[in-house]
Amino acid sequence: MRDPAPWQRRYENIALLSLLFGIVSQYLFVWNGFNLSVLLFVIAFYGLFFYAVQGRIGGFDRWRGQTKSGWLLSLPVALLALTYAIYANALFRGLNLVILPALVAAQTVLLTRSSGKPWFRLAFYGEVIFLCLIKPFAYLAVPFSLLGSRLLPKSGEHGPHPAAGKARRILFGLLLAAPLLGLVIGLLASADRIFSELLWRIPRLLFHWDIFDGFIRIFVGAVFAFYAFCYLWTLLFHRSEGGAADSHGAEWNGLMIERYGGKKEPVALDPLTACTLLVSFNLVYLVFAAIQFSYLFGAARGLLPAGAEYAEYARQGFAQLVVVALINLILLLCGLHLVKRGERAGELVRKISLSMLVGCTVIMLVSAFGRLSLYEQMYGYSQTRLLVHGFMIFLCFILAASLIRIWREHFSLAKTYIGLGVAAYVIMNYANLDALIAQRNCERFEARGQIDTAYLMTLSADALPALLKLQAKHPRDLPGLDEAIRGIVDRSGGDGGWPGWNWSTSRAARLDD
Repeated sequence: MRDPAPWQRRYENIALLSLLFGIVSQYLFVWNGFNLSVLLFVIAFYGLFFYAVQGRIGGFDRWRGQTKSGWLLSLPVALLALTYAIYANALFRGLNLVILPALVAAQTVLLTRSSGKPWFRLAFYGEVIFLCLIKPFAYLAVPFSLLGSRLLPKSGEHGPHPAAGKARRILFGLLLAAPLLGLVIGLLASADRIFSELLWRIPRLLFHWDIFDGFIRIFVGAVFAFYAFCYLWTLLFHRSEGGAADSHGAEWNGLMIERYGGKKEPVALDPLTACTLLVSFNLVYLVFAAIQFSYLFGAARGLLPAGAEYAEYARQGFAQLVVVALINLILLLCGLHLVKRGERAGELVRKISLSMLVGCTVIMLVSAFGRLSLYEQMYGYSQTRLLVHGFMIFLCFILAASLIRIWREHFSLAKTYIGLGVAAYVIMNYANLDALIAQRNCERFEARGQIDTAYLMTLSADALPALLKLQAKHPRDLPGLDEAIRGIVDRSGGDGGWPGWNWSTSRAARLDD
């Protein structure tokens, strides 16, 4: 680790700014929920981060490709943070509480080159988890050490005045006692009602705020301040062992196993064995594909098998096709990475077999897509069904990338898969699923005269424009629609002050006025 002495004067500033960050964070989130506050929180964190690592970005002796990749993550981080101020979909709001911090963690580790592993290797994400969830707790004492070095005189130091040294030691003792003292006061207040009443009365008289609210805000602010400082300290001083490639880890180019003499040999199938396996699968899939074109795709136009019902037909085939598609993706990856390279003719057979596997898998996904669409036409649109539609489209892109990799040896699947995954997730956030569900169900009502108003009531405020439009066109034909709209509006009450602002819920609140 390089000598940190030139940075010594900045450490205390980082600690003070982390404290300010904690104060801002509790103001944004306590009683305000996760709305505009998330975007402001992310902006505040990055302001603290860039101040703390100023001069360090690009300054570590690490693999230089990391920094460029880290900057690319700025777009999904910004877009996901912005969704909290625009949309109200409960599923993605919950998922983004995990995905957004994960992207922020990955970006900060990349920008500071705190990991020597390439970002498209699994070992990198293991180290990110370690740096975010474990390592910061090793530095919990650092803020107190910085404070102690400031307040307490060093050995042999008398200070400008003896009284000043005593005051510093007293203040430092009070600060150290504050966390435990808060716990003791809370226990005493729960044990004695008179003491508790006195405790609640003092802050009302002095500061005009509720003691419970004060404890919550202090606790939340302290958590954010301590974690932010310790995490930044981790990024500044952590050094992982190893270089840009993990010499003991698994490679996407082939599974490596340690031998007794330190020699690594790839575990791989014989080319002839692999081609036989692939050809046998492809023969089955070709027969299946022929049936799809001649019979099953015709069912999407209403030509169902004799005696079969819509729901039975759609349900029986859809799930199985998706599972087979996932199995085929695994076979494809094994065919790319776990087959020994043979002669030129054998390699050509392998590539053609893998390409046929990709084509048959795409046909299965198209069939599954049609079955699900058929089911939706009969029984309506829901969030789960649209998510599955999106997942199947994502699989098609994955398969297209895999097809490129079959014929281009140096094409990186790991980078492409990760990039497609991040892009697909951001797109699904901005697809505004609840609005799309409401719109599709309204169109289904216009075409078939059927609509599930009970399910529509469970949607978020994003669905209101489509429902209001349907209500205006059919004010008397759908009595349950009024209750659905009223239920959505009642659940969309604003959270707290201006940090709790959200576009969809504010639009619903205007309807309630």
